[in-house]
Amino acid sequence: MDRYCVFGNPIAHSKSPEIHAAFAAQTGQELTYEKRLAPVDGFAAAVQAFIAEGGLGANVTVPFKLDAVKVAQALTIRARAAGAVNTLHFTEDGIVGDNTDGAGLVADIVNNAGVPITGKRVLLLGAGGAARGVVLPILEHRPAQLVIANRTVATAEALAEQFAALGGEGVVSACGYGDIEGAFDIVINATSASLSAELPPVSPSVFAPGALALDMMYGASPTVFLQFAGQHGARLRDGLGMLVEQAAEAFSLWRGVHPATAGVLQSLRAKL
Repeated sequence: MDRYCVFGNPIAHSKSPEIHAAFAAQTGQELTYEKRLAPVDGFAAAVQAFIAEGGLGANVTVPFKLDAVKVAQALTIRARAAGAVNTLHFTEDGIVGDNTDGAGLVADIVNNAGVPITGKRVLLLGAGGAARGVVLPILEHRPAQLVIANRTVATAEALAEQFAALGGEGVVSACGYGDIEGAFDIVINATSASLSAELPPVSPSVFAPGALALDMMYGASPTVFLQFAGQHGARLRDGLGMLVEQAAEAFSLWRGVHPATAGVLQSLRAKL
């Protein structure tokens, strides 16, 4: 039986085994997928041990997405752009590192929420690892504008500068939260503020009428950010769809077949 896993610390909360089991059943793929708790300072050894046991691939979650870059012997373009790896593929030629987070987010916005990114104004809140992973996939959909807002402006500026040439003239820019100008069609919260029930300090005016507000975090009830966005007329979406879509992207990389996600997302949502 082909073996896969997800590495993290902590890892008990992970929904990945449930998601991949559903994908396998749906596509007729025979595989096992387990959670693996890796020691904080022992990620590389944990990966090698899994390969020695016959593992074919692994997902990588907090806090190992940067360690996974070092473990990989080759990186995909999107992993290099993200500076982080969430998917490892153990091939005959070595370990390939990929990042499916951004593709997952974009698939959730475009396919599941039915909101095109092309020609739209997009506001990305935060400039850390979560934000970094989604810039390239967003720009591949050719938004009219992508503004990266962050508490530390220099971090946002460095990120915007890295991708400026890809976006085209004047498409990608950066600013502090207090300097955001105009209304946006899509507002993405990539900060960790929701973990501590805090709100990124943005004005309600950032939401255009009927805007889509997406928080990368998810839970049984809407995050503080989504509650705030909802009070100002935005359509709401949490990070559960992104979780399922990034998993589908990884599954496709490993197995060569892209699973349908709607039923899996619906089933996970019902259990929250």
